[in-house]
Order: sequence, then structure tokens, then C-alpha cells
Amino acid sequence: MSASRSLHASALAVAVISALSFAASAQDASGSGIAQLDAVKVTAERRSEDSKDVPVSASVLRPEYLDVISTSASDVRVLAGKAPSLNIESSNGRVFPRVYIRGYGNTDFNTYASQPVSLVYDDVVQENAFLKGFPIFDLEGLEVLRGPQGTLFGRNTPAGVVKFNSVKPVIGANDGYASLSYGSYGTMSMESAVSIAINDRWAARVSVLGQHRDDWVDNTFDGRDLEGYTDSAARLQLLFQPGDDFSALFNVHARRLDGTARLFRANIFEPGTNQLVAGFDPEKASIDGGNTQELRTFGASAALTWDLGELALHSISGYEGISRYYSRGDIDGGYGAVYAPPYGPGTIPFTVETAGGIKDLDQFTQELRVESQYEGPLNWQAGLFYFHDDVEGENYTYDTLGGGDLASYQLTRQRNTSWAAFGSLNYAATDRLNLRAGIRYTYDKKTFDVLALDRVTLMEPSSGETDNSKVTGDLSATFAVSDAVNVYARAARGFRGASFGVPSATAPLTVAEPETVDSFEIGIKSDLFDRRARISFDIYDFRVKNQQLTAVGGESNDVRLLNADKTKARGAEFDFEALLTPNLRVTAGGSYNWTRIEDPNVSVGVCGSCTVTDPVNAAGRAVIDGNELPQAAKWMANATLRYGIPVGDDAEFFFYTDWSYRSEVNFFLYESKEFIGQPLTEGGAKIGYNWGAGAYEVSVFCRNCTNQIRATGAIDFNNLTGFINDPRIIGAQFRANF
Repeated sequence: MSASRSLHASALAVAVISALSFAASAQDASGSGIAQLDAVKVTAERRSEDSKDVPVSASVLRPEYLDVISTSASDVRVLAGKAPSLNIESSNGRVFPRVYIRGYGNTDFNTYASQPVSLVYDDVVQENAFLKGFPIFDLEGLEVLRGPQGTLFGRNTPAGVVKFNSVKPVIGANDGYASLSYGSYGTMSMESAVSIAINDRWAARVSVLGQHRDDWVDNTFDGRDLEGYTDSAARLQLLFQPGDDFSALFNVHARRLDGTARLFRANIFEPGTNQLVAGFDPEKASIDGGNTQELRTFGASAALTWDLGELALHSISGYEGISRYYSRGDIDGGYGAVYAPPYGPGTIPFTVETAGGIKDLDQFTQELRVESQYEGPLNWQAGLFYFHDDVEGENYTYDTLGGGDLASYQLTRQRNTSWAAFGSLNYAATDRLNLRAGIRYTYDKKTFDVLALDRVTLMEPSSGETDNSKVTGDLSATFAVSDAVNVYARAARGFRGASFGVPSATAPLTVAEPETVDSFEIGIKSDLFDRRARISFDIYDFRVKNQQLTAVGGESNDVRLLNADKTKARGAEFDFEALLTPNLRVTAGGSYNWTRIEDPNVSVGVCGSCTVTDPVNAAGRAVIDGNELPQAAKWMANATLRYGIPVGDDAEFFFYTDWSYRSEVNFFLYESKEFIGQPLTEGGAKIGYNWGAGAYEVSVFCRNCTNQIRATGAIDFNNLTGFINDPRIIGAQFRANF
């Protein structure tokens, strides 16, 4: 961080600390009878702690919020913008979400793409992007941990972690819920969970989800309807707890998705602008290629804990698998071609119809961790982590004008083995000062091979091997300015191993070398007004050395991996929550993220029909030095409000609304006038009545209430093709808790 930025950051930190300290000192001391916010717990250090005491920029999304945003049968992309600096998008629809934190992510769409944001579901890392789309249901909370988290968490976490925590079974508990919602376009979501007290040692919880939407887009070319899906998932958890010193939690889960693939729409951008063409109708498209998608995933885990007094031993074993994935789409987004009229909408230079598949995926993880439980000021954790996956990916191309016959096929395999040793110390130096430090050694090996080819010859090289290792760690300090105000500083280093870009007939196997990120942040976390409000604020600065970048499209529908010398980023984030009255709760969050690629020697291929604004070198390639990272929104904001009107002793009318905003984003590494996504504001509202002390609830809702339609991504190598966000959904929901 430069001297001037450090001075400004320090001045800002002092000003905020002073303001929060003043607010904290002005708390209402009466205490009794005042409605207060409940504590927010995070597990950034692999143990449940009050968020205020953890030196990490973190947001927690509560179950009620997750229920509200999921009423329209949405997938994990609905989380985009719901926490500061968090963006999620996908060119594969409800599968393969690409996650970005602080603008740091990966736009790669190939089967083996690695991402710098790790998604952890019930303490098991979901490494392959097709696993990351497991649905949101029956969660006790969702944590967004910003910045490198690699000391105590599994794989590839240089940007951060999104952590899903399911509701767990409890010995002796018999409870559950059922929810049904129905809305526009035949959108339906059915969700239920039940905890079963088997005996004084065993308990179980069964959770199920079913989501559906009718095909709501009319294909004017041949009358097929598109964009529908049926998505279902289930989870069974068994808890064995024979005493206070041992527990075992077993988890089995599965998902089945059938529907249509991402719908690409040809020439939806007005040339020379990023506006959608006049008269654009989201309920109409014109494609002549195939469109289908199916996914089958399953997994299991066992989490064992031994309480040995001053020590606790944890073992987490996980398996995730995919038995079937196939997604076929019309990539050119239109019908016909200039050499085979009629064609449209607009100019279609050539037809492109492809499919991706997974023939088989097996992922195994094992974590062993020892945690001290001393009464004194010093505590520690240490452990080992093992990861292995074996993925067989398929690529198909089809002859659209020849009746959709298979034109080529390739079957490839990537194997990845990684292990790590890690440790951390937590030292309460004084009553006010707490110090934490962590270190991790990671070894990562990947091999890539071609298993079968049909009617295609790949460019050489088409196989390869990588072998990397790195020592990373973090160091932080938390100081209690008062009982209500903590300040912290954190420095962390993250690492991501080398990656392969899949070879094709027009591109060889590419290898992106390992990347390293050094991150620095300072922050303030405070309870205000006798815990009727809380706020957290941080500023950060990070540098990525040798960042892996994905050049998508340009000359062809290929992925080419490359490394930039460095990427710089800095920004600020805040979270605020307040219980203004016992019946009025508000939240607000926001972030500023500035990113810049710095490498004058890196250039990428560009579109054939868009208006490129970057300098173009003699080879006709765009020089991307100084560009922002793709999908990195500079500004993001979110807010919620819930107001309840009590009725009698145990009933309530309520109103809930939530809003999220992100500024414009660049879709590719190069910049052009057309492929910069417009700012997107999406809002939801829910009006309802609950009774029986919250046991029953009926409501009406809308999602994307203003029906703002924006392109969220694009295809650049053929025409001005794009894809859009979900339309407005209006519906009703009934929920019963028991």
C-alpha cells in the first residue's frame, strides 16, 4: 500500500473508531426489557465465535433471509450482491456457478476450472464447479469470509470462502418445517425438514427440496419452449452421541436436475453500446440448435469429534461424486448462417452447437485436526488435509444445419492430488489484545490426459503434468477499544496451484502457473446502543502475483489460460444491522472494489463484431494492461427491512423487503462498448401473516419486483450474443413450523 493510501486509510480508521466508541459509550444502560440483536456466530477459525471477536471480514446470511430470497425456486446465483463484495454468475445456468469475492474470481467455463473462492458445504470443500451449485435449503446460516482463508480451510481459498451450514440433528429434538411456494411461469418450490429423536444416543434429520419452473421462453424458430427445469435435492443426517466426550455426524446427500441449458440469445446488444436492442423481449428467442441439461450428484461425509479434556480431535471424511452431467446448447444463439439462409436474429456468421459433459467425477477429502481447549491465554490448532479428485470430462460439437448430428467428441481426464499440513496459534496477550497466527504447507499435483477422440485432432500438446508446493499463512491482532468496539488488523497469504486449459482442434493444452496473493486489511466491529445495532467496516489491499487469467472466446470458442505479472486491488466493505424497534429490523451492506491488471506484455484475442476500446497490437490482439478484472463490480450494496404488526397474543402481519445493487461489470479481459454489463438492481418483497407464535405463515411475494432485465454475460466469438438474469416472479407461500 502506498504511503498516501496508508495515511488516508489510517485517518479513516481513526475517524470510524472514534465515532463507534462514542456511539458505544452512549448506549442505553437500562438493559432489562430492551429487545436486543442476537449474537452473530462465524466459524472462520473452525470453531463457533462471536463475529465481533474474529479478525476476518465476514458476513452471515440468516435463515429467514435465505428463505425469502429462495421463494422463487432460485439457485445459488441468487446470492450475488446479497453480501458485500460477493458476485456469482454462470454461463451454464443452474450448474457451474462462478464465485467472485472482492472482484477476484475466475471466468473459466471448462470442466476442470479451479476458482480462487472456495465453497464449503457442511465442512466439506466442493472443489469442482459443478459441485458448487448444490441447492440452498434447510440452512442454519451462510457465511461469506473475505480474503485468504487457507490456513484452516481446505482447497484454493486465496479470495475467500462461502460456507454453507446445514441445520443439524439434536439429541432429543423432534421438530421441522414444511414450505410451499408457487408463482409466475409455473415456478414452484417445495421444501421440508424433520428432526427425529431416535433415542438418547441417536438423532436424525431429513431435508428435502423440490423446485420447478415451466418452459417460459417461446422459441419463435420452431415452437419449442425453453428455460424450464426440475431440480430436486435431499439430505439425511444421523447424529450419534453416546456421551459428552464423543460425537459422530453422518451426512448423505444427492441432487437431480433436468431442464434446459443456458439460453444464449444472438445479437441482443445494440452495436456500439451495451444497451439491449430496441424491442428486446425476454420471453422470446430464436434458436435452431439443441438445448438440454441434466445433472446427477451425490455425496457423503462423516464428522467425528473426541473431547479429550484439554484437547479435542476432529476427523472429517468426505466423498462427492457426479454420475451424469450433460448440457447441450446453441452457442451462436440464433438460427441458420450467412452461408445457409434464412438466418437471424441479426447476422449469424457461422453455426455453433456444443455440449459439455462429465462421464465420471470422484472427490475424496480427509481432514484430521487437533484443537487445544486450555483455560490459559494460549490455544492452538494443528492438522493435516488430503484432497484427491478424478474427473473425466466430455466435449461434443454438433452439425446444426446437418440435423444436429455429432460432429466431434473428446474425452479427457484430470487427476488432482493435494495435501497440506497446517497449524495456528491464538494468544490472549492482555485482557484487550488478542493475537492469532497461522501457517500452512500445501503440495498440489495435477495430470491431464486425453482418453478418446472421435472426428477431431487436438493441437499439441494435449497432455501435461504440474507439481507445485507453497508455504502460506496469516497474522492478525484484535484490540478491544471498549467492551463494545473491537479493531483488528490482518495480513494473509493465499495460494492457488497451476491449472490446465482444455485443448481443442484450434488451441493446445495451456497451463497457468501457480498464483500467490498477499492481502492486508484493517477493520472495526462494534455493538451499538445496548446491542440494538451492530456495524463492521474494513478496508483492504491485496496483490496477486502471477495471477491466472482466462481468455474466453475471441478467435474461437476456446479457453486459453495465461498469467498476468500482477493484479492490484483495494477497497472497503461494511455491514450494518439494527433493531430500531422490537418490530422493525433493518440491515445494510456495501462495498467498493477497485481492481487492475498490470502486465504490458499480456494480450488476448478479441471479438469479431464488437467495438473494442483497448489498444490493439500488431497481431490484432487487445493489450489488457490497466483493465479491471472480469465480473468485478466496483460498487455493490444490499439492504433489507422487516416490519411486523402484532395481532393479539401470538399473531403478526409483516412486511419484508430486500434489495441488491451492483455497478457495471466487464464480461471479458479486454474491454469493448458492447460487452460491459449494465448496472443491475434487483429487489424482492414479501407481505404475510403468521400465527401460532410463528408456527404458521402465509404470504405473497415478488422477486426482481421491478422486472429489470440485464445481460449478465456474453459470447463474443460469433456475434453479439448474451444471456440475461431471471424475470420478475410473483407468487404465494405457505410455511408451517412444527
